[in-house]
Amino acid sequence: MPTYRVFTLGCKVNQYETQYLEEALQNNGYIAQESGWADLYIVNTCAVTHEAEGKARRLVRRLVRSQPSSPILVTGCYAMRDAPAIEKLGTNVKVIADKARLPEYLAEYGVRHWPAGISRFQGHQRAFVKVQDGCLLNCTFCIIPVVRPRFASRPVDTILAEVRRLVENGYREIVLTGIHLGHYGIDLSRGKPKSAWSRLWHLLDRLAELPGRFRVRLSSLEAAEVRGELLNACRGNPRICPHFHLCLQSGSDRILQAMRRRYRVKSFIENCLALRSAFDDLAISTDIIVGFPGETEEDFQATLEIAERVGFAWIHIFPFSPRQGTPAAVMPDQVPSHILQQRKMRLAELDRMLRRRYMESLVGKTLSVLIEKVDDTFPGHVSGTACRGVRVVLPGTPRWLGEIVAVRILAAQDKYLIGLAEESAKYSGAKMHADINYSTTLAGIPQRLQEKRVNLPVLQT
Repeated sequence: MPTYRVFTLGCKVNQYETQYLEEALQNNGYIAQESGWADLYIVNTCAVTHEAEGKARRLVRRLVRSQPSSPILVTGCYAMRDAPAIEKLGTNVKVIADKARLPEYLAEYGVRHWPAGISRFQGHQRAFVKVQDGCLLNCTFCIIPVVRPRFASRPVDTILAEVRRLVENGYREIVLTGIHLGHYGIDLSRGKPKSAWSRLWHLLDRLAELPGRFRVRLSSLEAAEVRGELLNACRGNPRICPHFHLCLQSGSDRILQAMRRRYRVKSFIENCLALRSAFDDLAISTDIIVGFPGETEEDFQATLEIAERVGFAWIHIFPFSPRQGTPAAVMPDQVPSHILQQRKMRLAELDRMLRRRYMESLVGKTLSVLIEKVDDTFPGHVSGTACRGVRVVLPGTPRWLGEIVAVRILAAQDKYLIGLAEESAKYSGAKMHADINYSTTLAGIPQRLQEKRVNLPVLQT
């Protein structure tokens, strides 16, 4: 039977598209190869940064050298942005710039039957579900509208059927994702009366009606979108995780205007406050670009002040990287690299402080945690993602993988929490409140937390 290998770079949308592609290959008789030679190679690329494109080129070159006789199909955002550069990498390289043409190209390799959607998410305990593609905005720093120009939302019933399959197959967390998630349904609703719209809040209402034990996490949103109907749909839906990733990008209105962002600092803060009023112990994470052209020390200081005022749970920091083909790449007053690096370090220090503050605020609380892996750091422990998006380590057994467990948080580290499953005894027959060896279980926790003499169970694995 024919074999294949797929390599994926980039975002959650790319990962979803790879899963869909793999299920199509397998439905047509292909077998996945983890390593070594295969009949067909596919590389799904990213173009969000120069670094991402560099990774793609190096990967394709490596495949060309090691597998000169096998076809290498290259698709994704970088393929859309610069197909000629990729085609030069090898005679056995074929570029599929438009992903919509994948069925046409893969028909040559015997792939003629495509599934309606995915039924699993290989290698993950959480399942990403792509609900829309393309972006209608034109932020001056972003290449994505160029490489994903086709805006399309998937029909609600198609998404519901896919989520139902995933839940039936044991997935307890569904992550809704898209290139611009908040714009889901604009194309489906255009020209219709408001009573016939299919926007993101309508999708969330329908997901709330599905049977099964699962929760829903929203990927990146714009703060301008978390209001009105969407806020109400989130507030009234017990499946929604109390974690929102709202992209600030800058705390300076002048820089936001230069970026062509649709909001200003005042409205961003107001929408964050509205979210906090709807959820207890809410986690708000964000993206911030450091060193956008023209950013002054005053602009950067405003970003620091707004980040602390909002109280982000954590910050994804992106040093500005000029993307050829975007307006920002040719803007005057590019920030010198040494200043950019200094600002990145200062923002990283604030991120550490805010992250630690949020983690410590959760000590003593009970969080629902999706158990994702056996933890290598602490023998006899497992770890997973809490409803609020933070990592939690707890005593547990491999039998818990893929399940959502109520966990009492006992201690905080910089990037993870340590807790105790409230139903440990039911799952494992363990004795509760037995002292555990601090040198292994609480390794790395500050002395002031060890002095509290936290009692953890000894589990029978």
